Amino acid sequence: MVRTFGDSGKTGFGTTIVSAFCHSCGKMAPPQSTGYSMKFFFSAGEPSGDIHAAALIETIKQHAPDSKFVGLGGPKMEQAGCRLIVDMTQFAVMWFWQVIKRYFQFQKILVDAKLVMLLEKVDAVVLVDYPGFNWHIAKAAQELEVPVIYFMPPQVWAWAQYRINKMQQLVDLVLCSLPFEWQWFKQHGCETVFIGHPFFEEIRKKQSDPEFLEKFYAQYGHAPILTLLAGSRNQEVLANLDDMLSTVERIQSELPQVQPIFAAFSNEHVVMIQHRLAERNMSIPIFVGRTTELIRAADCCLAVSGSVSLELLACNKPSVICYRIGWLPLFVQRCFRRTRYITLVNLLGAGTQRGQSIFYGDFVRIIPKEPNEADRDRMFFPEFLTSTDRSAEMAAWFVRWISQPELLAAQKQRLDMLLREVDTVESPLELAAVALLKGNLESA
Repeated sequence: MVRTFGDSGKTGFGTTIVSAFCHSCGKMAPPQSTGYSMKFFFSAGEPSGDIHAAALIETIKQHAPDSKFVGLGGPKMEQAGCRLIVDMTQFAVMWFWQVIKRYFQFQKILVDAKLVMLLEKVDAVVLVDYPGFNWHIAKAAQELEVPVIYFMPPQVWAWAQYRINKMQQLVDLVLCSLPFEWQWFKQHGCETVFIGHPFFEEIRKKQSDPEFLEKFYAQYGHAPILTLLAGSRNQEVLANLDDMLSTVERIQSELPQVQPIFAAFSNEHVVMIQHRLAERNMSIPIFVGRTTELIRAADCCLAVSGSVSLELLACNKPSVICYRIGWLPLFVQRCFRRTRYITLVNLLGAGTQRGQSIFYGDFVRIIPKEPNEADRDRMFFPEFLTSTDRSAEMAAWFVRWISQPELLAAQKQRLDMLLREVDTVESPLELAAVALLKGNLESA
């Protein structure tokens, strides 16, 4: 059954959005305002999803100020005007055992969420990533005959591709942010539309704090800046912190003038970082809530894998991506992952190269432990998914870039060319908002 939204009769998907291409700027222009007013249930569980959902809520309100929002999310969504049932960002967990430990909490939240959907008579459910839990939200919505839209869908194309069955069965419309993602979902029979990645739009709108940067440059501007981004989840910070610090030590052993700076996601992460610095007798400045400024101030960045790589691309920052996991999860992901890279920027880069697929062939049952030489050469951000210490290799990239300005400049030129190819939509949030308010998007 195809469920509908955006009209009182609920008789079928409604009008179509036509996105005009702006030939003068080379970007897709946003559609016109709608005037509709609706009630939405949002569900986001990660800090990054909270940010994207909040931005979408703000955009919807610009088109339909009387629209109402309720659901699961985080503080950014609440600030944007969404009435939260619970702050889900406090439960941002990874891996099977961590989910099992919170099973009964998640079950209670699910029951409460379904009750709210029923009593509030919501017009549509909008899911933002977080598939382990959001599949259950989608199922609850289906039982209530409420249409489900996936904004920022999970990367089912990247690993455990059998999950496409859930997408086909439970989701009415997928708003895709990546070109190859849109193609893959479309090939697998999903109703889908490419809107572009909202991260690029959000970054364009972000304003740096000039007063902060003035003070920062006065204190640290005499040296090459290496910004350290340890992730948004507690588990990520704890897992990657030692490798990041070892990388810093190796860099400074060859280039003592390099100034590392931590951009922490939260005050809780500040405490974790301070504790580990004290244990290693190291001193590195830590700032919280200054990620935008510290990325823009950096010469290079070392980051835990995640959507932050898109901000690094947008800000033209040569970067190395790391992600430390245990030996067993490392092997398991080799059995389920189908993409050649884990970093979005590298996948985007591969997608722009003619004749280059981002996927391993179907005949590859277990993907290689390491990318081959050709795949490594195509990386825009050197990436290290590992269960062992790779700090020597990571440090070598920074030493090479910082000690040879021509290499750093060449890398920045590569990133600039890639950004021009992939950032082609003027306002993904506008496209998403109007899709939700009008009830239907047709693929171009």
